[in-house]
Amino acid sequence: MTTLEGEKILITGPTSQVAKPVAQALAKDNEVWGVARFSDAKAKAALESAGVRCVTADLAAGDFSAVPADVSYVLNFAVARTGDFDYDLAANSEALGLLMSRCSGARALLHCSSTAVYQPDGHHRFAEDDPLGDNHRVMMPTYSIAKICAESMARYVARQHGIPTTIARLNVPYGNNGGWPYYHLEMMLAKMDIPVHPDAPCLYNPIHEDDIIREIPALLAAASVPATVVNWGGDEEVSIEEWCAYLGELVGVEPHLVPSDEALESVAIDTTKQHELLGHTTVGWKDGFRRLVERFHPELLKA
Repeated sequence: MTTLEGEKILITGPTSQVAKPVAQALAKDNEVWGVARFSDAKAKAALESAGVRCVTADLAAGDFSAVPADVSYVLNFAVARTGDFDYDLAANSEALGLLMSRCSGARALLHCSSTAVYQPDGHHRFAEDDPLGDNHRVMMPTYSIAKICAESMARYVARQHGIPTTIARLNVPYGNNGGWPYYHLEMMLAKMDIPVHPDAPCLYNPIHEDDIIREIPALLAAASVPATVVNWGGDEEVSIEEWCAYLGELVGVEPHLVPSDEALESVAIDTTKQHELLGHTTVGWKDGFRRLVERFHPELLKA
Protein backbone atom coordinates (compact mmCIF):
# COMPACT_ATOMS: atom_id res chain seq x y z
CA MET A 1 0.00 0.00 0.00
CA THR A 2 1.39 3.39 -1.02
CA THR A 3 1.67 6.24 1.48
CA LEU A 4 1.47 10.03 1.36
CA GLU A 5 4.41 11.97 2.78
CA GLY A 6 5.64 15.49 2.19
CA GLU A 7 2.68 16.42 -0.01
CA LYS A 8 0.52 19.55 -0.06
CA ILE A 9 -3.05 18.31 0.31
CA LEU A 10 -6.31 20.24 0.22
CA ILE A 11 -9.29 18.74 2.07
CA THR A 12 -12.81 20.16 1.95
CA GLY A 13 -15.27 19.51 4.75
CA PRO A 14 -12.52 18.70 7.29
CA THR A 15 -14.83 19.03 10.31
CA SER A 16 -17.16 16.28 9.04
CA GLN A 17 -17.46 12.81 10.50
CA VAL A 18 -15.44 11.19 7.71
CA ALA A 19 -12.94 13.91 6.79
CA LYS A 20 -11.84 14.99 10.27
CA PRO A 21 -9.87 11.83 11.12
CA VAL A 22 -8.51 11.76 7.55
CA ALA A 23 -7.22 15.33 7.85
CA GLN A 24 -5.71 14.70 11.26
CA ALA A 25 -3.96 11.54 10.09
CA LEU A 26 -2.57 13.06 6.90
CA ALA A 27 -1.34 16.19 8.73
CA LYS A 28 1.23 14.06 10.56
CA ASP A 29 3.35 13.67 7.42
CA ASN A 30 1.99 16.26 4.98
CA GLU A 31 1.09 19.92 4.63
CA VAL A 32 -2.70 19.71 4.93
CA TRP A 33 -5.06 22.59 4.18
CA GLY A 34 -8.66 22.32 5.38
CA VAL A 35 -11.43 24.38 3.75
CA ALA A 36 -14.80 24.91 5.46
CA ARG A 37 -17.05 27.62 6.90
CA PHE A 38 -15.72 26.78 10.39
CA SER A 39 -18.79 28.04 12.23
CA ASP A 40 -17.64 25.94 15.20
CA ALA A 41 -14.51 27.53 16.65
CA LYS A 42 -13.71 24.45 18.72
CA ALA A 43 -13.76 22.20 15.66
CA LYS A 44 -11.37 24.55 13.88
CA ALA A 45 -9.07 24.68 16.91
CA ALA A 46 -8.99 20.87 17.11
CA LEU A 47 -7.85 20.65 13.50
CA GLU A 48 -5.24 23.37 13.92
CA SER A 49 -3.85 21.61 16.97
CA ALA A 50 -3.37 18.54 14.78
CA GLY A 51 -1.41 20.61 12.26
CA VAL A 52 -4.14 21.33 9.71
CA ARG A 53 -4.00 24.80 8.13
CA CYS A 54 -7.59 26.06 8.11
CA VAL A 55 -9.06 28.33 5.44
CA THR A 56 -12.51 29.79 6.08
CA ALA A 57 -14.67 29.76 2.94
CA ASP A 58 -18.29 29.15 1.97
CA LEU A 59 -18.15 26.66 -0.89
CA ALA A 60 -21.67 27.55 -2.03
CA ALA A 61 -20.63 31.19 -2.48
CA GLY A 62 -17.85 30.11 -4.84
CA ASP A 63 -15.11 32.37 -3.45
CA PHE A 64 -11.90 30.34 -3.44
CA SER A 65 -9.49 33.28 -3.42
CA ALA A 66 -8.00 32.18 -0.09
CA VAL A 67 -7.65 28.55 -1.17
CA PRO A 68 -4.14 27.52 -2.26
CA ALA A 69 -4.09 26.49 -5.91
CA ASP A 70 -0.65 24.83 -5.92
CA VAL A 71 -1.66 21.63 -4.14
CA SER A 72 -0.53 18.11 -4.98
CA TYR A 73 -3.85 16.43 -4.15
CA VAL A 74 -7.45 17.44 -3.49
CA LEU A 75 -9.77 15.41 -1.27
CA ASN A 76 -13.37 16.58 -1.57
CA PHE A 77 -15.38 15.45 1.46
CA ALA A 78 -17.62 18.51 1.72
CA VAL A 79 -21.36 17.85 1.63
CA ALA A 80 -24.41 20.06 2.05
CA ARG A 81 -27.80 18.51 2.80
CA THR A 82 -29.95 21.40 3.92
CA GLY A 83 -32.99 20.26 1.92
CA ASP A 84 -32.85 23.41 -0.21
CA PHE A 85 -32.13 22.28 -3.77
CA ASP A 86 -30.66 25.59 -4.96
CA TYR A 87 -28.22 25.78 -2.07
CA ASP A 88 -27.29 22.09 -2.04
CA LEU A 89 -26.67 21.95 -5.79
CA ALA A 90 -24.48 25.05 -5.55
CA ALA A 91 -22.55 23.75 -2.55
CA ASN A 92 -22.13 20.17 -3.76
CA SER A 93 -21.85 20.43 -7.53
CA GLU A 94 -21.05 23.97 -8.67
CA ALA A 95 -18.53 24.46 -5.87
CA LEU A 96 -16.74 21.25 -6.82
CA GLY A 97 -16.38 22.43 -10.41
CA LEU A 98 -15.01 25.79 -9.31
CA LEU A 99 -12.60 24.15 -6.87
CA MET A 100 -11.31 21.69 -9.46
CA SER A 101 -10.79 24.54 -11.91
CA ARG A 102 -8.77 26.48 -9.33
CA CYS A 103 -6.66 23.43 -8.44
CA SER A 104 -6.38 22.13 -12.00
CA GLY A 105 -2.67 21.45 -11.57
CA ALA A 106 -3.24 18.82 -8.88
CA ARG A 107 -1.77 15.40 -9.57
CA ALA A 108 -5.04 13.73 -8.52
CA LEU A 109 -8.42 14.44 -6.95
CA LEU A 110 -10.58 12.20 -4.79
CA HIS A 111 -14.28 13.04 -4.79
CA CYS A 112 -16.12 11.28 -1.98
CA SER A 113 -19.53 10.34 -3.30
CA SER A 114 -22.02 7.89 -1.80
CA THR A 115 -23.76 4.61 -2.56
CA ALA A 116 -26.90 6.71 -2.01
CA VAL A 117 -26.68 7.40 -5.75
CA TYR A 118 -27.98 3.93 -6.65
CA GLN A 119 -31.59 3.29 -7.61
CA PRO A 120 -33.11 1.08 -4.85
CA ASP A 121 -33.42 -2.51 -6.00
CA GLY A 122 -34.24 -4.84 -3.12
CA HIS A 123 -31.25 -6.91 -2.06
CA HIS A 124 -29.28 -6.45 -5.26
CA ARG A 125 -25.56 -5.87 -4.68
CA PHE A 126 -24.78 -2.67 -6.52
CA ALA A 127 -21.90 -2.52 -8.98
CA GLU A 128 -20.46 0.72 -10.31
CA ASP A 129 -22.37 0.48 -13.62
CA ASP A 130 -25.80 -0.09 -12.05
CA PRO A 131 -28.64 2.43 -12.54
CA LEU A 132 -28.62 5.59 -10.44
CA GLY A 133 -31.67 7.00 -8.67
CA ASP A 134 -33.13 9.08 -5.85
CA ASN A 135 -32.17 6.61 -3.11
CA HIS A 136 -32.36 8.76 0.04
CA ARG A 137 -35.47 10.82 -0.70
CA VAL A 138 -37.33 9.51 2.36
CA MET A 139 -34.66 10.86 4.72
CA MET A 140 -32.77 13.62 2.87
CA PRO A 141 -34.66 15.01 -0.15
CA THR A 142 -31.68 16.64 -1.87
CA TYR A 143 -28.92 14.19 -0.95
CA SER A 144 -28.93 11.57 -3.72
CA ILE A 145 -29.65 14.04 -6.50
CA ALA A 146 -26.94 16.44 -5.33
CA LYS A 147 -24.47 13.56 -5.10
CA ILE A 148 -25.26 12.47 -8.66
CA CYS A 149 -24.87 16.05 -9.89
CA ALA A 150 -21.52 16.33 -8.10
CA GLU A 151 -20.32 13.13 -9.75
CA SER A 152 -21.27 14.54 -13.15
CA MET A 153 -19.40 17.75 -12.39
CA ALA A 154 -16.31 15.80 -11.31
CA ARG A 155 -16.41 13.77 -14.53
CA TYR A 156 -16.74 16.88 -16.68
CA VAL A 157 -14.00 18.95 -15.06
CA ALA A 158 -11.64 15.96 -14.95
CA ARG A 159 -11.89 15.75 -18.74
CA GLN A 160 -11.97 19.51 -19.32
CA HIS A 161 -8.79 20.18 -17.33
CA GLY A 162 -7.14 16.75 -17.50
CA ILE A 163 -7.28 16.20 -13.73
CA PRO A 164 -6.87 12.52 -12.77
CA THR A 165 -9.95 11.86 -10.63
CA THR A 166 -11.41 9.10 -8.51
CA ILE A 167 -15.09 9.11 -7.57
CA ALA A 168 -15.48 6.84 -4.53
CA ARG A 169 -19.03 5.85 -3.55
CA LEU A 170 -18.82 5.52 0.21
CA ASN A 171 -21.17 3.09 1.97
CA VAL A 172 -21.54 3.32 5.78
CA PRO A 173 -18.52 5.05 7.37
CA TYR A 174 -18.09 4.84 11.13
CA GLY A 175 -15.45 4.97 13.84
CA ASN A 176 -14.22 7.06 16.73
CA ASN A 177 -15.82 10.12 15.13
CA GLY A 178 -19.30 8.59 15.01
CA GLY A 179 -21.40 7.39 12.09
CA TRP A 180 -24.78 5.81 11.46
CA PRO A 181 -24.21 2.85 13.84
CA TYR A 182 -23.33 5.36 16.56
CA TYR A 183 -26.70 7.05 16.11
CA HIS A 184 -28.40 3.68 16.34
CA LEU A 185 -26.53 3.05 19.59
CA GLU A 186 -27.70 6.35 21.03
CA MET A 187 -31.27 5.67 19.92
CA MET A 188 -31.20 2.30 21.66
CA LEU A 189 -29.89 3.83 24.87
CA ALA A 190 -32.63 6.47 24.70
CA LYS A 191 -35.21 3.69 24.21
CA MET A 192 -36.18 5.12 20.83
CA ASP A 193 -37.64 3.13 17.94
CA ILE A 194 -35.21 2.34 15.14
CA PRO A 195 -36.95 2.31 11.75
CA VAL A 196 -35.96 -0.43 9.31
CA HIS A 197 -37.32 -1.12 5.86
CA PRO A 198 -39.96 -3.90 5.67
CA ASP A 199 -37.94 -5.67 2.97
CA ALA A 200 -35.60 -7.14 5.56
CA PRO A 201 -32.74 -7.56 6.12
CA CYS A 202 -31.42 -4.03 5.49
CA LEU A 203 -27.92 -4.81 4.22
CA TYR A 204 -24.88 -2.52 3.99
CA ASN A 205 -21.07 -2.66 3.94
CA PRO A 206 -19.91 -0.57 6.93
CA ILE A 207 -16.31 0.64 6.72
CA HIS A 208 -14.21 1.76 9.70
CA GLU A 209 -12.34 5.08 9.61
CA ASP A 210 -9.02 3.22 9.96
CA ASP A 211 -9.63 1.57 6.58
CA ILE A 212 -10.85 4.84 5.08
CA ILE A 213 -7.59 6.55 6.09
CA ARG A 214 -5.48 3.60 4.96
CA GLU A 215 -7.06 3.49 1.50
CA ILE A 216 -6.75 7.20 0.64
CA PRO A 217 -3.35 6.80 -1.12
CA ALA A 218 -4.64 3.91 -3.24
CA LEU A 219 -7.75 5.88 -4.20
CA LEU A 220 -5.54 8.73 -5.40
CA ALA A 221 -3.25 6.31 -7.22
CA ALA A 222 -6.30 4.92 -9.06
CA ALA A 223 -7.30 8.38 -10.34
CA SER A 224 -7.62 8.74 -14.11
CA VAL A 225 -9.10 10.73 -16.98
CA PRO A 226 -11.95 9.92 -17.57
CA ALA A 227 -12.63 9.58 -13.86
CA THR A 228 -12.36 6.23 -12.07
CA VAL A 229 -15.61 5.28 -10.28
CA VAL A 230 -15.43 2.74 -7.47
CA ASN A 231 -17.54 1.53 -4.56
CA TRP A 232 -16.00 2.15 -1.14
CA GLY A 233 -17.15 0.00 1.75
CA GLY A 234 -16.15 -2.76 4.12
CA ASP A 235 -15.56 -6.33 2.98
CA GLU A 236 -18.32 -7.65 5.23
CA GLU A 237 -22.01 -7.30 4.42
CA VAL A 238 -24.01 -6.59 7.56
CA SER A 239 -27.65 -5.73 8.20
CA ILE A 240 -28.97 -2.97 10.43
CA GLU A 241 -30.88 -5.67 12.27
CA GLU A 242 -27.68 -7.62 12.94
CA TRP A 243 -25.53 -4.67 13.98
CA CYS A 244 -28.21 -3.29 16.31
CA ALA A 245 -28.54 -6.71 17.94
CA TYR A 246 -24.77 -6.84 18.45
CA LEU A 247 -24.60 -3.30 19.84
CA GLY A 248 -27.44 -4.24 22.18
CA GLU A 249 -25.47 -7.23 23.44
CA LEU A 250 -22.46 -5.04 24.11
CA VAL A 251 -24.36 -2.51 26.23
CA GLY A 252 -27.13 -4.70 27.64
CA VAL A 253 -30.02 -3.05 25.79
CA GLU A 254 -32.65 -4.65 23.57
CA PRO A 255 -33.08 -2.69 20.30
CA HIS A 256 -36.62 -1.89 19.25
CA LEU A 257 -36.74 -2.17 15.46
CA VAL A 258 -39.88 -0.91 13.74
CA PRO A 259 -40.63 -1.68 10.07
CA SER A 260 -41.32 1.52 8.13
CA ASP A 261 -41.68 2.44 4.47
CA GLU A 262 -39.93 5.70 5.40
CA ALA A 263 -36.71 3.83 6.20
CA LEU A 264 -33.89 3.33 3.70
CA GLU A 265 -33.75 0.12 1.70
CA SER A 266 -30.70 -2.11 1.50
CA VAL A 267 -27.63 -0.67 -0.23
CA ALA A 268 -25.17 -3.54 -0.23
CA ILE A 269 -22.33 -3.28 -2.75
CA ASP A 270 -20.35 -5.38 -5.16
CA THR A 271 -16.78 -4.99 -3.91
CA THR A 272 -15.02 -6.63 -6.90
CA LYS A 273 -13.59 -3.43 -8.37
CA GLN A 274 -12.78 -2.05 -4.94
CA HIS A 275 -10.70 -5.12 -4.12
CA GLU A 276 -8.85 -4.83 -7.43
CA LEU A 277 -7.93 -1.19 -6.83
CA LEU A 278 -7.65 -0.92 -3.06
CA GLY A 279 -7.26 -4.43 -1.66
CA HIS A 280 -9.30 -5.67 1.29
CA THR A 281 -10.41 -3.82 4.40
CA THR A 282 -8.76 -4.83 7.66
CA VAL A 283 -11.18 -3.93 10.48
CA GLY A 284 -13.88 -6.55 10.99
CA TRP A 285 -17.28 -5.07 11.71
CA LYS A 286 -17.68 -6.66 15.15
CA ASP A 287 -14.26 -5.42 16.23
CA GLY A 288 -15.05 -1.98 14.83
CA PHE A 289 -18.43 -1.77 16.53
CA ARG A 290 -16.96 -2.85 19.84
CA ARG A 291 -14.38 -0.10 19.49
CA LEU A 292 -17.26 2.30 18.79
CA VAL A 293 -18.84 1.40 22.12
CA GLU A 294 -15.46 1.66 23.88
CA ARG A 295 -15.08 5.18 22.46
CA PHE A 296 -18.50 6.55 23.40
CA HIS A 297 -19.82 4.38 26.26
CA PRO A 298 -16.99 2.40 27.90
CA GLU A 299 -18.94 2.34 31.17
CA LEU A 300 -21.67 0.24 29.51
CA LEU A 301 -19.47 -2.24 27.69
CA LYS A 302 -20.16 -5.82 28.72
CA ALA A 303 -17.28 -8.21 29.25
